[in-house]
Amino acid sequence: MGQRRSPLGVVELELLAARGWRALEEAPLGDWLLRAGNGFTGRANSALVVGDPGRPLAEAVAAVARWYDDRGLQPCAMLPGVQSRRADAAFAAAGWATDGDVLVLTAPIAATAPPAVSVELSPTPDDAWLAGYRYRGGPLPDGALEVLTHGEDVVFASVRLDPEPAPLAAVARGALTDGWLGVTAVTVAEGHRRRGLATAVMTALQQWAADRGAHSVYLQVTAENTPARALYRGAGFIEHHRYHYRRRIG
Repeated sequence: MGQRRSPLGVVELELLAARGWRALEEAPLGDWLLRAGNGFTGRANSALVVGDPGRPLAEAVAAVARWYDDRGLQPCAMLPGVQSRRADAAFAAAGWATDGDVLVLTAPIAATAPPAVSVELSPTPDDAWLAGYRYRGGPLPDGALEVLTHGEDVVFASVRLDPEPAPLAAVARGALTDGWLGVTAVTVAEGHRRRGLATAVMTALQQWAADRGAHSVYLQVTAENTPARALYRGAGFIEHHRYHYRRRIG
């Protein structure tokens, strides 16, 4: 049986998700959270803009820029939900460009049948898993492994349909934080798509989390990823909120 679910607002869920995908370096700016992680992923290399930065917004934007400049990273801010509108306007006024929306989806963890294929779970990703995770369509950059393994309670799922040295058919990552499972890095090899493998790895991760008392699951998907949104909608996920990034250009 999972724990009783407590509803979370936008700020609470984003702070929880930041613990599930942790940056290698973090620093507060008032309530905002500055994060750096070898440049791997926006979530680990952006200022999480929630709450009050403790200074005028124009000064906070400049402080964010300086922090990332000092680390040789492109200054970036993550702005979730309607609560960040005033801050978003301040970044826009400073000339920071915006990306498209990312949807944060949630669902309760419920008892399900075992996945239709064998899914292996491991506390660390091996070389095959790292090769199977196609970050933005390509191989992982240097420093990615440190970010992937930096969560509080993480697990790595993989499906192998063909014997080695053939690549894995599917991979995914799970992170458990305060009863919430965060699902990330879901990747199905091109030759194995539309065979239910994404559902299989997600089912295995949810069963793993349920055994540890989890009650809910969240994930992120870009607004433009229509096939993935349809998959998650069919699995019972609903939109909790949206966020977008702003990046300083030049």
